[in-house]
Amino acid sequence: MTPPFLPPAQLLVREVPASYDDCLRVDAATSIDVGAARRQHAAYVAALRTLGLAVEVVPADDSYPDSCFIEDAAVVTGAHACVTRPGAPSRRGEVEAVAAALRPYCTLDTMPAPASLDGGDVLRVGAHLFVGLSSRTNQDGLEVLREIAKRDGVEVVALIVRDGLHLKSACTLADASTLVYDPRVLGDAELAAFHGAGLRCVAASEPTGANVLALGHGVLVSAAAPITGAMLATLGIAVRYVDVSEFHKGDGALTCLSLRVPRRDGWST
Repeated sequence: MTPPFLPPAQLLVREVPASYDDCLRVDAATSIDVGAARRQHAAYVAALRTLGLAVEVVPADDSYPDSCFIEDAAVVTGAHACVTRPGAPSRRGEVEAVAAALRPYCTLDTMPAPASLDGGDVLRVGAHLFVGLSSRTNQDGLEVLREIAKRDGVEVVALIVRDGLHLKSACTLADASTLVYDPRVLGDAELAAFHGAGLRCVAASEPTGANVLALGHGVLVSAAAPITGAMLATLGIAVRYVDVSEFHKGDGALTCLSLRVPRRDGWST
């Protein structure tokens, strides 16, 4: 029997480095305000804590401009976690500090070369991990994660990321049974896989609305996606808006900014 969807036991976040304006992004000419990003990050953490969630803050490392996107550094499958080998070589040094912070909560396995995987390509849905094969995640990385996930009774399902950076750039859970997605990116094959997992799939009206963060007490939605948020509210989902505009500039969003450790008697996305 699949355990229930529950709020995470612990969340890890990582402070915004002074070098964040040098982060990897499609539009390198986009100007990033690091001070504003830090204020938005603090508000994000405050929103998590307001929901009664335990949050641990990992210090910033200015050597790694993308390191505030902590989700990419590990995937927690239950009692075990895969410390990833990020697809961008410049990000591979980020994982050491994240592994140290994660060690008290799970048994860690480190991903070897030539495997690569970003946590942003991994979506948990009950006893399944949907893993996107993307420019950052390769087949070797998927297979390493598959073997680790088996130990927690979790099955890996492969999907192709047709456009964008990560799978979760195009789809995330709004609650245990609702997937919100970008219809420009996900096609019939991907939607069929999610329908097969028992999900209702609803299209986001704004691209930034496809990445939301379900926490068991409702869902965080980007302030840049009010139409999507209103649509989710009509479905009976409690919506809380968070401004993450400076992280959108860095091709990031709500899920990227935290690493969720599930409770042993349940699962978290």
